[in-house]
Amino acid sequence: MAAISTGFAIFLSALIPLGGAWVERTFHLFGQELHWQFGLAQVVAVAAIVLFSAINCIGVAVGGRVQSVLTGAKLLGIVAIVGGVFFLSPGASLAHLQTAPGTPQWSGIQSFGAAMLAALWAYNGWYALPLVAGEVEHPQRNVPRGLIIGMLVILVIYLLTNFSYFYALPISEILTSNSTAHRDALPVATKAAQTFLGPVGTAFISVAFVVSTIGALNGLILSNARIPFAMARDGLFFKRMGEASKRGRVPVWAIIFQGLWASVLALTGTFDQITTYTIFALWVFFGITAASVFVLRRKMPHAPRPYKTLGYPVVPFLFILVAAWLVINTIQTSPVESAVGLILIALGLPVYFYFKQRRTGREGVASS
Repeated sequence: MAAISTGFAIFLSALIPLGGAWVERTFHLFGQELHWQFGLAQVVAVAAIVLFSAINCIGVAVGGRVQSVLTGAKLLGIVAIVGGVFFLSPGASLAHLQTAPGTPQWSGIQSFGAAMLAALWAYNGWYALPLVAGEVEHPQRNVPRGLIIGMLVILVIYLLTNFSYFYALPISEILTSNSTAHRDALPVATKAAQTFLGPVGTAFISVAFVVSTIGALNGLILSNARIPFAMARDGLFFKRMGEASKRGRVPVWAIIFQGLWASVLALTGTFDQITTYTIFALWVFFGITAASVFVLRRKMPHAPRPYKTLGYPVVPFLFILVAAWLVINTIQTSPVESAVGLILIALGLPVYFYFKQRRTGREGVASS
């Protein structure tokens, strides 16, 4: 939420100048520089979190309708870019797919891992669907179906979109693109749109990016609040977080809590820094979650399993290997961001053990 809201402020600044930072500081940590700034962009990022948190506090149906509208608008933007490149761009050519002289070549497995981690950021929404399984009709059937079909659709859309970029632009133009700073270099999507829209392409892509980021932000607020909600219901977090509103049946306190924490994080770093923290932490837990499949099958062999792990044990084992490699590679290539990610994760451990001890104590009293 913090990373996406920060991205929203960056893309909005291309339409409405937000000015520079009011305060800037550079810190040295583990032999590397850590940049921090505060300005109107950070205020806008926090305001976006507050606004969409408020919308989702109204009710699940309202948040869901907003998500459907934003997702539809995002898809229309993608269709417009891809269609424009293939049918309207005069300079588009398959020759652009050929490697130009002087293009950087394969530079090692570490660089590939860093690039892969960044690319996986675009696919991270898949984990959000199971978080709302309790509010899905026939979840045993629809959640796996939604995950598989949804990922296949996203793969096709992303591959087609990236192919259109390479079709529209020489590789040299793609290499000099930048999705996080409009001042220094244009995003690759903007350059592709300019091939058939001219200067208007910049504004068009900026609007598309703004819609895309608020769509992602709304979806995360809608789904991620179910984590502290479920933790509270299991006795592992503050009891109030497990309460749902009587009117909208939404975990309002959980939404407020995560909104406050996301706002704090949005004020602590740049888009690239927060993104690296996030992806690093996510893949730590993705690997642990996949490993738990093996543990639970060994400890609870006869437990009912409404969800089936396709390709067990090969698929989860390969997933764990890739997750472990991504985490180790990130520690090597981005030590500062990895350290911050580990510290943020570690902050939760005392809270977890405290509530676990309280729950164990209550269970002991109840049994006696």
